[in-house]
Amino acid sequence: MDLKIAARMLAVFALGAGLTATIVALQEEDANDAKGSSIGRPGGEPVNTWLARCRDLGMAAAVDAACRKAWAENRRRFFATDRPVAPKTGEVPSP
Repeated sequence: MDLKIAARMLAVFALGAGLTATIVALQEEDANDAKGSSIGRPGGEPVNTWLARCRDLGMAAAVDAACRKAWAENRRRFFATDRPVAPKTGEVPSP
């Protein structure tokens, strides 16, 4: 066998072994990330229970009163609309 062919075969083998080791290492890292706990409300009920129900309803959720209420509550919590807004004075602060 020629020396160049042997060197190429060795390089391909080393590259394949390196890729295999990288893939195995990344899969083990992803498996550890998937074991996270779910976030829930203080009462014990998961936050997304009503939202998941509405998602499963599909298009019928658009006319369902419970879903509309759940979406409104979710928007209120997300945008924090229950906080008072500071009044605008109309003055521009000087630099």
